[in-house]
Amino acid sequence: MKSVLVVAARDLKRFWSYRFWLAGQIVMNVADIVIFGLLFNNMINRSLIPDYIKFVTPGILSLALFISSFSIGREVGVELRREVSDYLLSLPVSRVELVLGRFTGGALRGLIYQSGFIVLAMLLVGVPSGYAWLVVAYTSITLSFAMSGLSIALSTVTRDFNLQATIRSVVYYVLFFFSNIFYPPRVVAARFGRFADAVSYSPLSIATSLYRWAFGYTPEVDVAVDSLLLAAWTAVLLLASYFLYLRNLTKKG
Repeated sequence: MKSVLVVAARDLKRFWSYRFWLAGQIVMNVADIVIFGLLFNNMINRSLIPDYIKFVTPGILSLALFISSFSIGREVGVELRREVSDYLLSLPVSRVELVLGRFTGGALRGLIYQSGFIVLAMLLVGVPSGYAWLVVAYTSITLSFAMSGLSIALSTVTRDFNLQATIRSVVYYVLFFFSNIFYPPRVVAARFGRFADAVSYSPLSIATSLYRWAFGYTPEVDVAVDSLLLAAWTAVLLLASYFLYLRNLTKKG
């Protein structure tokens, strides 16, 4: 366990070196709340969304966690292309501990980055109750590990830089736009048609629904079912990422 935390601490330390990237992401996430809130608050039917700022803010929690946890994959991909694998394998940690440490490092990036937006959500939407706080914590931890695992999996599925960048970009934008972060259910149904049900089962949509429930915006959420679905996503993504990353750590050429 100590070795896992050492590897995670290494990745977390590198995260703080991206000061300008972090500053840009914070500005973009806050702008999502402010700009979308100002633009759509008086344009959208109040029967659909009484207050768009309160509607979109829990979604930004998912988005912030997604973006920051996803950053770990870019570093893993660069290491594989530059043949840093031999150095990593020479460290006094087992391969399992190394992989788990990378997962944990990516997840911690997401949790720390998201913490400021949780405070903002408390100010804009409301303060969760005791049990709701457990749902927030559970959602954040599971989603951060899921996105960390997904990012590493996408960066290790191939060593070809162009193909890797294409795959990451496609998956990134599919998760970003095919979600309920910016759209209520009726708009999702109108926008995506027969794919609307699939949108509601994406990990970002599930997490956003749980956040909206926890912060008191949407009471009609089956917390137990959504929690199980998010856990299933996390387990599948981490398992796939584990085998892909472990394979590529020792693969030459």
